[in-house]
Amino acid sequence: MPLVLDPTAQDLLFREARTANTFTDEPVTEEQMQAIYDLVKYGPTSMNQSPLRITLVRSAEARERLVQHMSKGNQPKTATAPLVAILSADNEFHQEMPQLFPHAPQAKDTVFADRGLRESQAELNASLQAAYFIIGVRAAGLAAGPMTGCDFEGVRKEFLDDDHTPLMVVNIGNPGPDAWFPRLPRLSYEQVVTTV
Repeated sequence: MPLVLDPTAQDLLFREARTANTFTDEPVTEEQMQAIYDLVKYGPTSMNQSPLRITLVRSAEARERLVQHMSKGNQPKTATAPLVAILSADNEFHQEMPQLFPHAPQAKDTVFADRGLRESQAELNASLQAAYFIIGVRAAGLAAGPMTGCDFEGVRKEFLDDDHTPLMVVNIGNPGPDAWFPRLPRLSYEQVVTTV
């Protein structure tokens, strides 16, 4: 077999993993979330920017505030998931560059001096990290329900600030009854890959 990763792990992370639409009420612990982050933080980003920021919505009051910004079809999912994460891009990620890119600490003030460049880099690299986050949730044996059906500006005003761009909302927990929609088709290797 050309893949080194155990087939059971391949199934857990990809083949059998699905976007959950219902969840049990079993809580997702802080220790689980710490373990997920401690795994996915090693995923690569350009110049080790690491611009993803995670806002965990745990309290009932915060949950109510978030649900009002979700699209109608996503409201019940977000209202009942044991834990919800708002994933955002930190447009001021460059402030951490001396720590994250120590061999070129001046990158903070040279490469990333322009706000427009920072915003585009933050969105690209935080989106990449969001994908790692979803895989990390699956690696913890939990189900993830990533969603972009929401009022992003409302989410930003409610939970973030002008220096953070919301990317998605992810419901997290153990899958509940009828959690899965039928799996949709995927493109074949030949449809996606071109060799030049």
